[in-house]
Amino acid sequence: TLGTQTDYRDGEAQTDPCSPEYVVPSGSVPELLTLATLTWGRGLPAGLVEVEMIERAREKRAWEATLPAMDNASQITKRRKMMEDMERKEWAFREQEIEKLQEVRLEVLKKMLRRREENQNELNAKRLDDHWRNHQKVKEEKIKKIKHDCALMLRKLIAKGNNVMGKLERRDIITEYTDFASRTYAPLSRTGYFPDNRSERYVVKNLYLNTFAGLCELEASLPDSVTQVKIEAPKPKYTTTKTGFIKRSAKLEMELAQVHQ
Repeated sequence: TLGTQTDYRDGEAQTDPCSPEYVVPSGSVPELLTLATLTWGRGLPAGLVEVEMIERAREKRAWEATLPAMDNASQITKRRKMMEDMERKEWAFREQEIEKLQEVRLEVLKKMLRRREENQNELNAKRLDDHWRNHQKVKEEKIKKIKHDCALMLRKLIAKGNNVMGKLERRDIITEYTDFASRTYAPLSRTGYFPDNRSERYVVKNLYLNTFAGLCELEASLPDSVTQVKIEAPKPKYTTTKTGFIKRSAKLEMELAQVHQ
């Protein structure tokens, strides 16, 4: 009625199949010894290729049993012819195997070439994107410079249009100080004025805040109610029990008051 479960699957606890030692009786050639070269993971469990190899080995042993004995010249000639035919068949079979192997290698080579072409296309696309991005950056910088030069020329044309005759005008101090948008109140940075250079002028400097003696004098001038705060614990608005819970009657009164509001 009980069961257990481990952290490992059954496949991790399995090992290769056992291959015990064997003894061959004298005078017998078991067919199983022809598969001694096959091991687990290398031919075992047997697939279609291994089955075809076993069938060819059986056919070859059956053919060897049909070879004539070398008793006379005619039997020797017949045996030689049969062996030549078998050798021709084996060579044809080897050629087929080589062709299959070449086809498999060709498919692998095609896949590698296709993968390399895809990687090369991706690399080319990335290079084109980088090239296009650099061109866009140069283009934006040129457009920015053109706009800046355009604004500069427009200001020059406006200034020249305000004084077409080229007459020298004196400074009107009253007009400058009455107009809060003039250079007096809002000078331009391009004329050489930078308001951040003298920002320390606007810093508040107070004796009571910058020196210890000023802080002591400021603290002495404060009333006791500022430095010595007295806090009274708030009284509960509703009747509570010893454990701190609100009574049911008080809760009902609170709900009635909320409804009334």
